[in-house]
Amino acid sequence: MAFKVAIVGRPNVGKSTLFNRLVGRRIALVDDTPGVTRDRRVHPARLQNLRFDVIDTAGLEDAAAPTLQARMRMQTEIAIDEADLVIFMIDAKAGLLPDDQTFAEIVRRKGKPVVLVANKTDVRSAEAGVLDAWSLGLGEPVAVSSEHGNGMAELRDAIAAVAGEMAEEAETEVLTDGALVGDDIDADAEEPAYDPDKLVRVAVIGRPNAGKSTLINALIGEERMLTGPEAGITRDSISVEWRWRGRGIKLFDTAGMRRKARVQAKLEKLSVAETLRAIRFAEVVIIVFDATMPFDKQDLQIADLVIREGRAPVVVFNKWDLIEDREQTLAELREKTERLLPQARGLRAVPVSAETGRGLDKMMEAALATHAVWNRRVPTGPLNRWLEAATARHPPPAVAGRRLKVKYMSQIKTRPPGFALSCSRPEAMPQAYVRYLVNGLREAFDIFGVPIRIALRTSDNPYAGRAKRRRD
Repeated sequence: MAFKVAIVGRPNVGKSTLFNRLVGRRIALVDDTPGVTRDRRVHPARLQNLRFDVIDTAGLEDAAAPTLQARMRMQTEIAIDEADLVIFMIDAKAGLLPDDQTFAEIVRRKGKPVVLVANKTDVRSAEAGVLDAWSLGLGEPVAVSSEHGNGMAELRDAIAAVAGEMAEEAETEVLTDGALVGDDIDADAEEPAYDPDKLVRVAVIGRPNAGKSTLINALIGEERMLTGPEAGITRDSISVEWRWRGRGIKLFDTAGMRRKARVQAKLEKLSVAETLRAIRFAEVVIIVFDATMPFDKQDLQIADLVIREGRAPVVVFNKWDLIEDREQTLAELREKTERLLPQARGLRAVPVSAETGRGLDKMMEAALATHAVWNRRVPTGPLNRWLEAATARHPPPAVAGRRLKVKYMSQIKTRPPGFALSCSRPEAMPQAYVRYLVNGLREAFDIFGVPIRIALRTSDNPYAGRAKRRRD
């Protein structure tokens, strides 16, 4: 089993840059602004032949208990407690600051093995900062540049020396598939058959302050995500592996998505890009609405984005504990869901309360049921018998005086269900008739609550152009 390494230090010393370097991919958001990272993130890492799990943390700050900075510091201290080894990082270019001394003492009191790293040593003025780092009493500083990859061999040797036997065990581990845990799935990969035991990737998205992080904390039963009354706390897309009734679930907490016109700051644009990436590589997407003010224009745009991406959507009305007339309100919300989101007719909508835990099991039942429908495959025989009856009941219309002919249909993919319809003149087929077929497919084969794709195709006519050649 790999040992865990937590990277800690003041804000803006380069912790997330080093995290990305060790992981081998740009996962954590990086910006010149201090305090970009807020939640702790864990990912398998590799440094030459040394393998371990690395934890990116928020910058340690001295702040009063009720503040956001204090809650970020609490998350960092939890990461230190979970880790087997701590990388304490300073900014050699800025030199040693009083906060470095204070936080070094906190790390020392934890009693964990420590590797002292002096970052940003790619400039000549950083030499004095490396020398000053000796005064922290944490051993010999390792001079690195996380951005340019300098000093990684020395860092590997320092980690191996401090980790001792743990490092030796990790070196002998062999990855069977050559891939790190958490690599992106192929969104268009075909499944031979639906596997009810396979891990499901679930992204939780919504507007800022809808309760996404609180919802994930309630699901897994611990304060894993940073929460609070402030809007926009989450910035990175953080993943957590969890089991629900024996089924493996990988949950992705995401940053809140505001209207595009309001997203001006570079950091928020990066956060939204991370959320979009989480949607594209998720299988099920839980769209969190605030039940006290649902169906905002932005809510509908987010839901439409998920459906257009072809993910399996589930709508959740959070903060249900604040609703008084629940029965009438739920009937109204479900009616609005059907009316305002017809793109995925039969969309599952569940009221929950992340604060009290009410409705969370029903939400997960809806998520897995939608996932099964998203993977559904319809045999060709029943599909074409249904098509024959559907076209007999309502034949395709005539366009420009010529009636369109529908020949046959086959399912060409799942995730979401996609069908190929062979017909004459696909370019002339009215969208109203395609919607008629989509709705008929939902009714006949119980494909509710997920997007359905229909590709119109025509077969090549082997005799096309023959008469013209004869005249020539």
